Amino acid sequence: MPDMLVKTYELPGWQDLKDELEQDGIIIKQALMPEMGRLDAFAREHFSEGWASEVMGCFTNKPVSCYYAVRGEEIIGFSCCDSTARGFFGPTGVLPAYRGKGIGKALLLAALHHLKDLGYAYAIIGGAGPTGFYEQACGAVEIPGSVPGIYKDLHV
Repeated sequence: MPDMLVKTYELPGWQDLKDELEQDGIIIKQALMPEMGRLDAFAREHFSEGWASEVMGCFTNKPVSCYYAVRGEEIIGFSCCDSTARGFFGPTGVLPAYRGKGIGKALLLAALHHLKDLGYAYAIIGGAGPTGFYEQACGAVEIPGSVPGIYKDLHV
């Protein structure tokens, strides 16, 4: 999967999407330290140990660079940035029952705006799976020669 590049200075806004999700009872939040264990467990149970490790990496940043979606008390998705490498977005995951509702896009844009607020002019989506989604959601473009990328020697 290729890496993709995003111009953070041309990001679409996401307040309208956030408001729509809130009308359906879905809240997008920036994680706080006391939520670290619960988010780690969520990523480990529903996605992978590697992704859980990247969630944990977000908690070494100040401010924490992990975002998550909840409905009531249930965590239903998360996104990471600035974890594996500076300026990188990913991973992100949404429970299957909640996909296709804009939650993944909201989590993506929350994290990309986080990177923009930190001063990054560009962000990298590492090992982007659904490239068409990222092209549409934030104008990402594939980085030529980026496969296998930073994850090439990963041993998990």
